[in-house]
Amino acid sequence: MSERLQHRTALVTGSTSNIGRAIAEAFAAEGAHVIVSGRSRERGEQVVAGIRATGGRADFLAAELDGGADSARDLAERARAALGGRIDILVNNAGVYPAPDTAATDEETFDHVYAVNVKAPFFLTAAVVPAMERAGGGTVINLGSWIARLGIPVGALYSSTKGAMETLTRAWAAEFGPRGVRVNAISPGVILPRTDDGGEPHPGEIMMKGTPAGGVGSPDAVAHAAVWLAADESSFVHGTVVDVDGGRTGTAVIAA
Repeated sequence: MSERLQHRTALVTGSTSNIGRAIAEAFAAEGAHVIVSGRSRERGEQVVAGIRATGGRADFLAAELDGGADSARDLAERARAALGGRIDILVNNAGVYPAPDTAATDEETFDHVYAVNVKAPFFLTAAVVPAMERAGGGTVINLGSWIARLGIPVGALYSSTKGAMETLTRAWAAEFGPRGVRVNAISPGVILPRTDDGGEPHPGEIMMKGTPAGGVGSPDAVAHAAVWLAADESSFVHGTVVDVDGGRTGTAVIAA
């Protein structure tokens, strides 16, 4: 542990599994006191137990971020109380990924995906940032996606929400940066948990063919980028989307 985040506090939404869990664990390993947040208390408490077993500091807060401003304010208030009165780092990671074709997407699904993926982080950021400003500064990290900038024939609804989050990243950097709060985003490629199940290749692996990486990434790859964006090394980085996508959106490998 290098303790790059020593004496800092963090709220990571959707951190009971996958990318969010890896970020919470990485923050705790660097010395931060982390709030693990999500819908599943069982999974959340397992993450917390694992962090504590390695000497880290973490607590779980159940939260149903449905897009309502009240639910966002409630989580912000409970997190501040659990963290001793302040939140230094906010990671807007929670999201849902229904991916029906456009013609098959009903209005209820549309509203739900935008509520969870855009409205919830919007109002949570609005609830957290003013206290960051009063405390002298802070960091917000949003999660985008590679398919926000590289069109593929599935997931139009989801990709549009991630495009919205990348736009908000730049707008919030301009709005909050002069007041001491840095805002950046991470755009993951296809990220899959490491497994040894020996099963059939995941469809996402096909999407990563023809990239410099040549395959999918792990949640830890995103977590490493999040630690950097939260730490002092990135203090001159504002409004940036960091691609952690194996080169998917920026390059193409031509086979010999």
